[in-house]
Amino acid sequence: MRVILFYHSLVSDWNHGNAHFLRGVATELITRGHDVVVYEPVDSWSRSNLIRDHGTDAQVAFHSAFPHLTSVRYDLPTLDLDHALAGADVVIVHEWNSPELVRRIGEHRARTGDYRLLFHDTHHRSVTEPEAMGAFDLSAYDAVLAFGQVIADIYRSRGWAQNVFVWHEAADTRVFAPQPDVQPEVDVIWIGNWGDDERTAELFEFLIEPVRALGLRARVHGVRYPDHALAALDEAGIEFAGFLPNYRAPRAYAAARLTVHVPRRPYVEALPGVPTIRVFEALACGIPLICAPWQDSERLFQPGRDFLVARSGDEMAAHMQHLLHNPPDASALAEHGRNTVLTRHGCGHRVDELLAILEQLNTPAERVLFA
Repeated sequence: MRVILFYHSLVSDWNHGNAHFLRGVATELITRGHDVVVYEPVDSWSRSNLIRDHGTDAQVAFHSAFPHLTSVRYDLPTLDLDHALAGADVVIVHEWNSPELVRRIGEHRARTGDYRLLFHDTHHRSVTEPEAMGAFDLSAYDAVLAFGQVIADIYRSRGWAQNVFVWHEAADTRVFAPQPDVQPEVDVIWIGNWGDDERTAELFEFLIEPVRALGLRARVHGVRYPDHALAALDEAGIEFAGFLPNYRAPRAYAAARLTVHVPRRPYVEALPGVPTIRVFEALACGIPLICAPWQDSERLFQPGRDFLVARSGDEMAAHMQHLLHNPPDASALAEHGRNTVLTRHGCGHRVDELLAILEQLNTPAERVLFA
């Protein structure tokens, strides 16, 4: 099977968490013996920011961690789709691509008609930026892969697409796994970006204030932290450790006794049932997880058994204190969460689901191309 993936960036996950899942899918397909080719734009902002902050050594480190993953960098004005899509069987275009690329691939599909074409949405922009998402021309696409039922419903109700399948993200369990040789150094770790004030109040309530109140040792990784955020972390005694490539996250989780999930406001208010990739990855690493409120309307997990839910900052502090002082309960929670991921939410499960979707589209399973 020939698989071609058009991503925003395969190499960089600087403020680009979608790369985690997309790498995992590519890895799973390669492991199953498929021919995988990945395209990414030469000027992607994620890669540009990674090199700006960490130099070209960051790319070298990526290829050392993922020697089986390579990408073809293209310049959109000169991209030859006849060449890029030669032998393509199914094309999946990730939504962090330009509308022009999405349109051009659609036109190519309409002209040639010799592969299935899918669009892959893994973001909240269908709610927060509907005009931008509505600008994509999906008329020649066979289907949309949406990473939540509510997003699938939005595509149908707005008339963007009618053939929509739910395809949740998942953990690459080849990368995300417990690291028993690592000893805990801190009580709490949070891995996430500050962003655009989409969860500022929530971070104070569910992370900064509970850590300060309990006097815990805590560490934060991420990018795009403004000065006032760094000052707040410092005042609370929280170590800010900066950008962390996702392949190093398992060891970072292993160096902490528990972690928290603080979803961005759009997911809580408008996209119930859509957890971010960090939930899957933390659970896969076998670390106890406490979540700020989000509604698991699609029943992906068992709240209370896979992770604890804190409905307030005080409840977050109480959960933290309980897990830190009751290791058997913490271990049981972590084990149950990890088993849930291993049985339902690995990238292998998602590739199985993808092949089932292709079968529903009457596409031979041996003919697949991702864009």
